[in-house]
Amino acid sequence: MAHPASNDVDIDLSHHLSTMSKSRHASPLKDIIKYMSEPGMTSLAGGLPNPSLFPFVKADIEILDPGSSLSPDDATKSGHAGPETTYHLLLDRYGDPSQNTLSKAMQYTGGSGDAQLTRICYDFVKEVYQPAREDFNVLLSSGNTDAWAKVVQLLCEPGEYILVEQFVYPSAQHFYIPMGCKGVPVEMDGDGILPEVLEEILKSWATKHPGVKRPHVLYQVPVGQNPTGSSQTWERKRRIYGLAVQYDLIIVEDDPYYFLQFEAYVPPDAAKPAKPSNGDSDPSLIPAYLQLDIQGRVIRLETFSKTIAPGLRLGFFVASPMFTERLLRATEVSSQAPSGWSQAVVLETLRKWGKNGFLTWLSGVKDAYRSRRNWMCDAIIHNFQFDPEMHPHQGYVARVKTKSGSIVPALSFVPPKAGMFVWITLHLANNPAYKELREKLDGPTAVAQWSRDFWLLLIENKVLLTPGSYYDPWQGPDSQSKIPEDTSYFRLAYSYESREDIEAGIEKLSRAIATSWEA
Repeated sequence: MAHPASNDVDIDLSHHLSTMSKSRHASPLKDIIKYMSEPGMTSLAGGLPNPSLFPFVKADIEILDPGSSLSPDDATKSGHAGPETTYHLLLDRYGDPSQNTLSKAMQYTGGSGDAQLTRICYDFVKEVYQPAREDFNVLLSSGNTDAWAKVVQLLCEPGEYILVEQFVYPSAQHFYIPMGCKGVPVEMDGDGILPEVLEEILKSWATKHPGVKRPHVLYQVPVGQNPTGSSQTWERKRRIYGLAVQYDLIIVEDDPYYFLQFEAYVPPDAAKPAKPSNGDSDPSLIPAYLQLDIQGRVIRLETFSKTIAPGLRLGFFVASPMFTERLLRATEVSSQAPSGWSQAVVLETLRKWGKNGFLTWLSGVKDAYRSRRNWMCDAIIHNFQFDPEMHPHQGYVARVKTKSGSIVPALSFVPPKAGMFVWITLHLANNPAYKELREKLDGPTAVAQWSRDFWLLLIENKVLLTPGSYYDPWQGPDSQSKIPEDTSYFRLAYSYESREDIEAGIEKLSRAIATSWEA
């Protein structure tokens, strides 16, 4: 796979900064903290609590060996079955101030967080992602939700338009909606947003939106997209990055599912055994946008939520020094550094495992979610009557019998190649209840009403899905839905429940669909 030229391209991107971001100044209090650690310094300046008054004396945390079996076949919601190899992470109250101690972890610190953890993250990014630019920085964050909120304030003025995927994670847009910002949805397929659609939006913007500033921020989840599960190919990323250069875009690469990339799904009767995992960087992983970014126009959002634990609320930005410096200024006066406890636990875990151990752990996590993906796809295949061949755009299409005896399409899905979700499309043209609604209501209103009624029917049958309407991009109070008529969407998560519960849930879904279409 060809790597872009590694020489940094000096280009001024400061015009993308918002007025708020340009106006931020360094917190003088953080300067004080920096000098307090100098040898011989007597500090009467900082209002730091005395660590002798912290109630934490010692922490002994037991973690799994990174090579432990993570097979979900033996796992429960509360943990793993059977004997396990574990390590102990010992954190004392006091000790060498250059090391990880409870008095240090629980204290106020600079907005950039622990320097040792930052260095580990930096080295990991450099070795695993191989960024095209040498000139990049890593800045710790409190997870990707917090990180995206800071990026919005970094780049966006109130009322601006933001380029987003056709379906958007709700929390991502509910931060910028109160700012008056609106999403510009870019149509998607199983490989993510369509470059030709993105290009047409940008090329025709001045004609279709006279006097309105063209969007300059593209927000996307390129791997295991939430909610659709789509993943961009390398060629598609290259085309999208080329458009970013041509039209001066900043790409925000929100990528929590990067290490949960799987082989293509194969139905049960043709399944092949999974390849064993090892501690090397997985060559099957499609490279990140960082490997294309010769101009510093990618801001990558990383998180430990999907690979270690979401309750840590810990992640990091990867971006050019100009962007990370402005993000640091915002961090100093808002969230401050991420939780010291979370930083200490992750730092000791990554030290104990080492880079190869962490990669082994990531491979095990990937394998576990691949098994879960297969469970759900197998269950769907088992419970519905599918066409023998996959359709180019709809994937697997299932048909049901109506009351009149005709066989009609009812459900389709594209098996995901990454992430935690299956996105199903329900085809309503031949659904009796929907046809009655359609006689009285316009298309979008009829779809919304039918989807709500069907969702409540599923709840009555004790199966809970996420309605696709939750992911409609906000385009303003008067905007019309861009969802195709006669179509409803739902997101199914295979990340949490047991195999038995997944199979039971899909069976309940199939019964509800049969009942609805045969009514």
